Amino acid sequence: MNTAVDVLVVGAGIVGLAHAVEALDRGLTVTVIDRDHRAIGASIRNFGHACVTGQSGDLAELAHLARDRWLDLDARAGLGARTTGGLAVARHATELAVLEELADRRAGEVELRTAAQVRDALPGGGADDVIGGAALLADLRVDPRVTVARLADWVGAQDRGEVRFGTTYLGFDGVRAHTSRGAIAAERVIVCVGHDLDHLFPDLAEENRVERCALQMARAADPGAVVAPAVLTATSLLRYPAFAETAAAAALRTRMASERPDLLAIDANVMFTQRPDGTLIIGDSHHTDRTVEPFLEEAVTETLRAEAARIMGLDQLRIIERWQGVYASSASRPYLVAEPEERLSVRIVTSGVGMTIAHGLARRHFPT
Repeated sequence: MNTAVDVLVVGAGIVGLAHAVEALDRGLTVTVIDRDHRAIGASIRNFGHACVTGQSGDLAELAHLARDRWLDLDARAGLGARTTGGLAVARHATELAVLEELADRRAGEVELRTAAQVRDALPGGGADDVIGGAALLADLRVDPRVTVARLADWVGAQDRGEVRFGTTYLGFDGVRAHTSRGAIAAERVIVCVGHDLDHLFPDLAEENRVERCALQMARAADPGAVVAPAVLTATSLLRYPAFAETAAAAALRTRMASERPDLLAIDANVMFTQRPDGTLIIGDSHHTDRTVEPFLEEAVTETLRAEAARIMGLDQLRIIERWQGVYASSASRPYLVAEPEERLSVRIVTSGVGMTIAHGLARRHFPT
């Protein structure tokens, strides 16, 4: 066990591990600590979807940096990354208009698909009202249940890397990081604790309006068919900035407010991805607060399940598991880069796209 390192990373989720990888690639020694005995937070409670195509501006640049790193790490660490992309399903002219506008802007990254092509990609042949869609060619997929653990194992197996689970961070005195398992001398500490930022730096969290976003998600039984891409729907087009910033998105939002207020009321992003075992991760709803209740509403899960089944063209979609997702959220910024103390940095993603941009954030904003 290291007692002195160049970099100590606090948090073994995807953001912390991305910074550990960056440290290793810069020739530095790095120890990652996490209070839990394995990753159990936002990094495993998600779709395993790197929605590269759905980002715009600065986030798009970070997402593409991250995509390159995902593919590089997949070759080195066997993470199981899949380049099967995403598929946005259009069931109304307002949805297709958004996709057509984005395809025109992002030629080579967004390709329109016919109704028949979309239906062929869906396990039940798709809803009767599917009129088209778009392939999101830059998107990546991983299995969230295993990928972060594999990456942690890989970091810990490197000569200059170490991962210590079951180790709580207690503070940094400028020379040593104090933990529940003793002190570690460190040239630099990088805190990547996501939505738990307020436990360590409450003033920083308040200043940057960092709260917790709770999600209702579920896993459905194998539908008996392969779903290669991550599948996005109308509500996805209202959440991800590349779609939401199109001129056509205003008409889509107006229509959804009139026809599907139930989805907007739970701030839904109806989408799904398939795990290697064939089961489907479906979701999700969103609720933000400083402290979120742990209780799941069955009516919300049923709304998401029914809509996902309808899009697939399935009469039945059996839920076999439910959980509450959670991530850091800020109304003022998509990610936080801060230096609250000398030689101590904070890096968290505050917009629910940690799997999409974490590696890009580490590459661009690694502290020096």
